[in-house]
Amino acid sequence: MILSVSNISIHFGEKEVLKDVSFHINEHEKVALIGNNGAGKTTLFHIIQKELTPDEGVISVKKDATVGYVAQVQNYTDDHTIMEELLSAKQDVIDMEERIRSMEDEMKTLSGDALDKLMQRYHETLHVFDLAGGYTYKSDILGILRGLNFPESDYDKSVLKLSGGERTRLSLGRILLTAPDLILLDEPTNYLDIASVTWLENYLINISSAVLLVSHDRYFINKIVTKTVEIEGGRSLMYDGNYEDFITKKEIRKASMLSAYEKQQNEIKHQKEVIEKLRSFNREKSIKRADSRQHMLDKMEVIEKPVEERIDMGLDFHLNKESGNDVLSVNHIAKSYGERCLFNDVSFEIKKGEHVALIGMNGTGKTNILKIINGIIPSDAGEVKLGSNVEIGYFDQQSAVLTNSKTVFEEISDTYPKMTETEIRNTMAGFLFTGDEVFARISTLSGGERGRVVLAKLMLSGANFLILDEPTNHLDMISKEVLENALNAYPGTLLYVSHDRYFINRTAERILCLENEKITQYLGNYDYYLEKSAEAALTASNASNAFAATTKLNSISEITVSEGKADWQKSKAEQAARRKLDNQIKKIEDEISSLEDSISNLECQMNDPQIATNSVKLQEICREHAAKKALLDEKMATWEDLLSRQEE
Repeated sequence: MILSVSNISIHFGEKEVLKDVSFHINEHEKVALIGNNGAGKTTLFHIIQKELTPDEGVISVKKDATVGYVAQVQNYTDDHTIMEELLSAKQDVIDMEERIRSMEDEMKTLSGDALDKLMQRYHETLHVFDLAGGYTYKSDILGILRGLNFPESDYDKSVLKLSGGERTRLSLGRILLTAPDLILLDEPTNYLDIASVTWLENYLINISSAVLLVSHDRYFINKIVTKTVEIEGGRSLMYDGNYEDFITKKEIRKASMLSAYEKQQNEIKHQKEVIEKLRSFNREKSIKRADSRQHMLDKMEVIEKPVEERIDMGLDFHLNKESGNDVLSVNHIAKSYGERCLFNDVSFEIKKGEHVALIGMNGTGKTNILKIINGIIPSDAGEVKLGSNVEIGYFDQQSAVLTNSKTVFEEISDTYPKMTETEIRNTMAGFLFTGDEVFARISTLSGGERGRVVLAKLMLSGANFLILDEPTNHLDMISKEVLENALNAYPGTLLYVSHDRYFINRTAERILCLENEKITQYLGNYDYYLEKSAEAALTASNASNAFAATTKLNSISEITVSEGKADWQKSKAEQAARRKLDNQIKKIEDEISSLEDSISNLECQMNDPQIATNSVKLQEICREHAAKKALLDEKMATWEDLLSRQEE
């Protein structure tokens, strides 16, 4: 066991945030900590980090175990570059490397016992250096930078100039490099695109560190964890398995609790009826029996009725009118900023009733496409056509459709002036704004609260074509499920951008993938896209290998034809010598080609984050790579000599 959380309770003022929270994490275990917004998950992280002291309970971390914490917001004060910041995480290894170089220089000046002693220290240091990842730390850093989508051009960028999202990604990369025994991750997938999240999943699955993570990314949790701890009503419950296992087991538990409650209530009702009947006989024996039953009833431990801790959003999209069958036609649009081209010659159509997801890496221009469709920014080329009777409802991830100076009430009443105060209050209560909360300024709201206001306006619009940019950002899991159910029941047309793969799986029937400045379409949900894109990648790889093989065969064929043109009247001895030389050249060319393929494969393995974290495996690959490179140099020298003899 690496972490034990025992009976943790904490108050903030009169509010009890955590009540008797208990769970444990074993070494190498990956655990998700989930709960509604405000449930106390981040507070618990601060308690584990000893940044907060609980009112009651004990946190126990295994002796000498190291703990790393990646917060949602990361501040930097030193003016390091990105590369320097990650190198600093390996400073002990770098210092050791310098000592090794120094010892190697010193060896040149020593002899006898002094040299023997130095050699012993040298080999001991080499062993420690190897165990500390000394041979792999540079490739580890590059693998993490690539995995977290830092372009090489940014490696020398100052950390003080990074955005909040970039700082969080860099902090995550630094923690992964230090590989502590226990890693605490608070919303690690925020600011990551799908490719980076997928890389992070594989990285976390393969590292030996135990992980406790807070996340609203259900697909991410599902892939990584083997245990889930839920905080509900300040208390904790532990479930073995991933997110889907948790959902199934929680429903079974709730059904069991409700069944036990109803069974006990029926028993209580029955006993009261029997007691009342016995007392009505008004006989001493009957009254004694009634008193005995009453005594047993009074001693019964009454099961509390299971109640939902929160009220969910009342989200129900409807249409003011039907659109035509042709909803959207995007024809050859393009967008560049300076010399940087986001996309070019992009075309697609959306028909009535379709639910379409637009995906792609950060920075490819997905939000730009939505803004072009909405007329917020112009395209550099092409055109966008909306069909007849199409009314757009737009969800902007930056909530730019809201006015910061207005209250929640004013935001709704100004947009829909015909609504009465009672209607507005009832509507906003359905979006969890009750009492005086409807008079809060938009500028004071959290990201999740702003998102709920935008969703309320969207629902009231009655639009038949919803365009949503990252609609699940800042929503907790239950709110995401409410939104998913509402969109699945929505009879209109839907186009959205999202990095939430679980959400995409549940709501999309077609995927538009923006990559390499173009759109590729997949007629299915996210899992279908994964399957088909993997098949396409395999086909492309096979085609590339086939092309290389064909080129090689053509080259050999040309040599053969050239040989056929040789003067057949030459002496048999000369022909035999030439054939022998040609065979030698062909043989060594085949060997060189095979060596190059092997070296290329080894280099791919060296850049694989899963292998880069395994120092023993990586060192083995590095040794094999060096040996094959040396052999390739020998073969190339021999080949050049044979070619020279052939020319002669």
